[in-house]
Amino acid sequence: MVINQILERFEQISSIPRGTKREEMISRWLQAWAKDHGFSSRVDQTGNLAIYVHASPGLEKAPTIILQGHMDMVCEKTPDSNHDFMRDPIHCIREGDWLRADRTTLGADNGIAIAMALVLAEDRTMPHPPLELLFTVEEEIGIGGASTLDPNLISGKTMINLDSEEEGTFILGCAGGKTTFIRLPCAQEALPPDHDIFHLSVSGLQGGHSGADIHKHLASANKILARALDRIGQNVPVRLVALKGGTARNAIARDAELIFACPKGNEMVLREQVTAFEQEARGEYAKSDAGLSISFRASQTKSNAKAFGQADSANVIQFLMALPHGVIYMSASVEGFVETSTNLAVLELKDDGLHITTLQRSNIMSRLNEIDRYIEAVARLAGAEINFAEGYPAWQPNMDSPLLERSVKVYESLFNHKPAVSIIHAGLECGIIGDRCAGLDMISFGPTIKNAHSPDEKLYIPSVQRVWDLLDALLRSFSGR
Repeated sequence: MVINQILERFEQISSIPRGTKREEMISRWLQAWAKDHGFSSRVDQTGNLAIYVHASPGLEKAPTIILQGHMDMVCEKTPDSNHDFMRDPIHCIREGDWLRADRTTLGADNGIAIAMALVLAEDRTMPHPPLELLFTVEEEIGIGGASTLDPNLISGKTMINLDSEEEGTFILGCAGGKTTFIRLPCAQEALPPDHDIFHLSVSGLQGGHSGADIHKHLASANKILARALDRIGQNVPVRLVALKGGTARNAIARDAELIFACPKGNEMVLREQVTAFEQEARGEYAKSDAGLSISFRASQTKSNAKAFGQADSANVIQFLMALPHGVIYMSASVEGFVETSTNLAVLELKDDGLHITTLQRSNIMSRLNEIDRYIEAVARLAGAEINFAEGYPAWQPNMDSPLLERSVKVYESLFNHKPAVSIIHAGLECGIIGDRCAGLDMISFGPTIKNAHSPDEKLYIPSVQRVWDLLDALLRSFSGR
């Protein structure tokens, strides 16, 4: 069965480490696969890869179709996992109709697209026009690969992006986004001997995709940690020793941890405040993040311990409280649709201060600029340095797309009902690729993936078969067979 072939290819792909900016191994493997099957390939200066698949006999003059996905994956794992994303293969586990990984992200986003494209190219019985398999790099960090794509890498004018996560939905537009890097300067000093050191951690959260899941009232470990710290700081003077939370710009933080110091004799007050806040937070997220847990423990003070000054520590707390997280605006034109959001993604206290990464998204570029400026204003008021990555544009929908019309007809003929047609708050490469390669007619669809960008990511296997059937019928429609 073809579904078994696709899953076998996916497991092969999953055996190759392919975190963002570490796509060399999977690229070499794909180039070797292309050579073994008699296909030529090219790589641009950024590392984006195109594989050129011959048309079926008699279809050499049919219009070229681009099948597009990305090589990299988000690397997230549970605290108890010792998985090394630089070296270890992803361990895939099949449970009934679902495929998941062992305490890590699965990487179906977007490895399943690569797997389907390869199996399609290998299938000599499936008539199709000339194909260009376009696999980009660095999609998961600012859509970096597509931003510098060499337009000469592809010649086709019809592109099917296979990076959507809800089978039965055609995507015609997506949010633009911009990543922010902030440094709040802080100075370390010797910890006074009359202070005790304490550890506090936030764990048990679901996490999720900072675009697709931002409206689901999921807790951010970074925001929970900031609130806990603020609660403590209102009752006891605080000196920060270490702080770290979140791992990826496009993932809602699942875990965060803090080491701080307070004058001796305050442990009972601290425990009471942490316990009270944990109960409040668990009540707030009882329906959406029931696993929320805040742990607190005392640690023996070391004579040579260093900490950040009390004034700097207070500034950090106020800054974290002021920075926004979550949905900023809902759409005024599409009911229930998130228009603008921001993700307080990564926090880390280093020797030179607090380093923060945030990711803003919006389907309206003026709104994206507004939230960017909001975060910049808060950072400047706190005395922080701020830099923005280049960002990427929103993909504006074309409801008159010939590809959309064709795809809807094919889908309806296959499954006897119409697909949903939507725009999404997550980022897709279509907008950027369309900017760099003029005249593209584009659509995005894919199999159902739940909890992307988190260790709970899972792939619904029957949806892979349906997407395969759709691709088969859609390509046959271009060939006239």
